[in-house]
Amino acid sequence: MARISGVTIPSEKQVQIALTYIYGIGPKFASDILAAAKVEPTTRVKDLTEAEEQRLRDVIDTEYTVEGDLQRQVTNNIKRLKDVASYRGLRHKAGLPVRGQRTRTNAKTRKGKGVAVGGTQKKAATKT
Repeated sequence: MARISGVTIPSEKQVQIALTYIYGIGPKFASDILAAAKVEPTTRVKDLTEAEEQRLRDVIDTEYTVEGDLQRQVTNNIKRLKDVASYRGLRHKAGLPVRGQRTRTNAKTRKGKGVAVGGTQKKAATKT
């Protein structure tokens, strides 16, 4: 069980796939990191030597922003957009799609379950 950037990466997977479990590292960055650290991409994580693990850690720590730092950076960027009251910031505040997608249909992920607007039933008359 290798631990890189505070994340325990799965030991049964190949290194190029296992690195993508770290927030901020996708397939492209994973292959770039492996090339810089001179590690074979198809090696299983459990078969890595201590020196190879250390080279991976060094490359990631020096050249990439990952995990908590990256999440903090993204959160601050969104907060800045909200504070400036830009269009994108207003969309973030309202919980609507930010990048120009339509909302008349197909925005369920951002908007949530629809609320019925005029579909209430009439109250039954009560005897007095």
